[in-house]
Amino acid sequence: MTTRTDIHLNVFVPTTGHHEASWLHPSTQPERLTDIAYYRETAAIAERGTFDSLFLADQLAVGRSVKHVAQGKLEPLTLLSALAGSTEHIGLIGTASTTYNEPYNLARQFASLDHISQGRAGWNIVTSWSAEAAGNFGLAQRNAHADRYRRATEFVEVTTKLWDSWEDDARVHDRARGVYADTDRIHAIDHDGEEFRVRGPLDLPRSPQGRPVLVQAGSSESGRSFAARYAEAIFTAQQDLADAQAFYADVKNRALAFGRDPNGVKVLPGLSPILGSTEAEARAHEEALNDLTLPVVGLKHLSQRFDGFDFSGFPLDEEIPLDAFPKPETVQGAQSRSQVILTLVERERPTLRQLLRRLAGGRGHKVLAGTPKAVADHIQLWVENRAADGFNIMPAVIPAGLAEFVDEVVPILRQRGLFRHEYAGRTLRDHYGLTRPESRYARSA
Repeated sequence: MTTRTDIHLNVFVPTTGHHEASWLHPSTQPERLTDIAYYRETAAIAERGTFDSLFLADQLAVGRSVKHVAQGKLEPLTLLSALAGSTEHIGLIGTASTTYNEPYNLARQFASLDHISQGRAGWNIVTSWSAEAAGNFGLAQRNAHADRYRRATEFVEVTTKLWDSWEDDARVHDRARGVYADTDRIHAIDHDGEEFRVRGPLDLPRSPQGRPVLVQAGSSESGRSFAARYAEAIFTAQQDLADAQAFYADVKNRALAFGRDPNGVKVLPGLSPILGSTEAEARAHEEALNDLTLPVVGLKHLSQRFDGFDFSGFPLDEEIPLDAFPKPETVQGAQSRSQVILTLVERERPTLRQLLRRLAGGRGHKVLAGTPKAVADHIQLWVENRAADGFNIMPAVIPAGLAEFVDEVVPILRQRGLFRHEYAGRTLRDHYGLTRPESRYARSA
């Protein structure tokens, strides 16, 4: 093993934290979820910790648990554009759906964010598995898993063509001749496919990064292939080292098969750290959060992961029979997450109550209660053993949990030579060590 000095850290910012009962914790402020100052303060903490990026998710529907869980956050691209003005270095990644958007509008929005932030934009590509979202866009039911990925593939092709439609030197600013742009370097894309017909070009010049960084979070068979073909960073849920190593090797090999450099695909498993000065103290913090949970909330979240399957008829203090779970390959929603949960059940055989408490903190992502050193050890072990290129940090409570990580774990990583002391570049591509792509329409010199 060799020491890796290029660990990447993204912070996933939800509402009040990643634990489903975080809004009940006395350190959180659910009343501020529509307050821009709340997000500016959180972004400032992450930037103080020299995080590569900040990530906002989106689900396009109010959640089933809104009665018992704080919801109602701001729209991601609007919020990230506002945060661009109060930050200088941190990357700004927003979720946007390929199922409920059109390529031209989305290409404009992300290119605009990249210009506004001077090259710090990233797009988390999702296919929107939520059944509730379908009804908000005139559909009686969501599209099938395979259909969503087929549309997503063409969507990304169209979007990247639009981002490339202005060559880098298309603007000439020749006042003497009265020529603003060389129209020979601005290209109609003339895309005519199964899902989309788009003429182009985009109506604004090529952005600082050429293209915003592409991020993807699906780990199903379709999701892995899609990520290997397009993604430059992958958010994934992995519970143990061996599974994480297998996933890491698989997506890197798939990327190579697509003719890509595997080093241009950064794998970032989710990690929800709960810190304490001792392991016992950290576990006490975790138990205190779990004690705030309501089984009705956990049951709704578990049901959502398995296409609405009703688990409420099973006794809370008994194991759920394995054959009662819908098979992940039949799930039309989040296939990969249902597989993570089922694997956890097979290994640990928890009661239903134990499973709900186990999932309350990370929804299938790794929850690690321990000392700052233990969390740093975990990060180092996974990166050095090719299970990760870094981590998608998911604080149980925000902003306190993020501040603890920045103040207590980041210094250890820096002391070990594993993480930056300051930003070396300006763009998100700089932070992730990614190349700036040329426009596909650029003329060969």
